[in-house]
Amino acid sequence: MRKIQQGFTLIELMIVVAIIGILAAIAIPAYQDYTIRAQVSEGLTLASAAKASVSETFADRGAWPVDLDAAGMDAANPPSGKYVTGITVDNGTINIAYGNEANAAIGALVLSLKPYVSTNNDVVWVCADAPIPAGVADVGSGADGTSLDPRYRPSNCRP
Repeated sequence: MRKIQQGFTLIELMIVVAIIGILAAIAIPAYQDYTIRAQVSEGLTLASAAKASVSETFADRGAWPVDLDAAGMDAANPPSGKYVTGITVDNGTINIAYGNEANAAIGALVLSLKPYVSTNNDVVWVCADAPIPAGVADVGSGADGTSLDPRYRPSNCRP
């Protein structure tokens, strides 16, 4: 009589468990970076209102607003969210501060959006230390205060 094989051998099960462990070791850090980048994107969404206010103030007055109040927003109650502690304006440059429930890797760090002016006086926003487009000039806006690691920034904010 022949014995019919039923189930897997111990070595086969150990190989499968080892492969799953290797895949998990690779996937978990990649997923963590993905979730941090998603938290960073909240700040860029919240900054859109400040971008519009700063651009409008520059178009109206010909100078960058020195703070949120000068941009027509409320500096006492800056935009904030689940991962963003607040947004400030420094001579036109928008600084997004991360904290609250944000991952510890980005807590207390800043991402800056610096305004430049094109030849036809359009405001062009450059995120962090990303390349500056051709044909734009810095007309006295605030300094870039970015301290956020490039790997957590959106692709358009990387050097």
